[in-house]
Amino acid sequence: MYDLKTTATDKPALYRDLLSAADALTAGEPDAVANMANVAALLFDWLPGLNWAGFYRSIGSELVLGPFQGKAACIRIPFGQGVCGAAAARATSQLVADVHAFPGHIACDAASRSELVVPVIAGGAVIAVIDLDSPDLARFDGEDRDGIEALATLLALRICP
Repeated sequence: MYDLKTTATDKPALYRDLLSAADALTAGEPDAVANMANVAALLFDWLPGLNWAGFYRSIGSELVLGPFQGKAACIRIPFGQGVCGAAAARATSQLVADVHAFPGHIACDAASRSELVVPVIAGGAVIAVIDLDSPDLARFDGEDRDGIEALATLLALRICP
């Protein structure tokens, strides 16, 4: 929907539009899987330069694959392992310019070179993470992190088990 040039010049507008679309799609829908599926599709469609967009759900002490767009992915990731596991264990966003330089990176797709993972927190606990992968080095920046963190805040109550 957006090209890289548009995104680079007006990311705040892109994320306002994305948040509005996600709000409209998930408002009033109680099914967490349906909400995650629609938002994963929005992310993959709206954000240029991605090769994977989706969710991992917190179940016990690991993350379990949720709805996504892209190639088949790792199914289970222990908290603390890889970029997703680090985001879940620390309850903080992980913006990684070069995943091959990230200690313990789990390569579900060898084409991925940068990653942004944002925890979804409800009731003080990480209930899921939003995972974005790109084949481009340094694809994500602080504006992307801020936009996806706003999305995670919106979704916290809409995907809460």
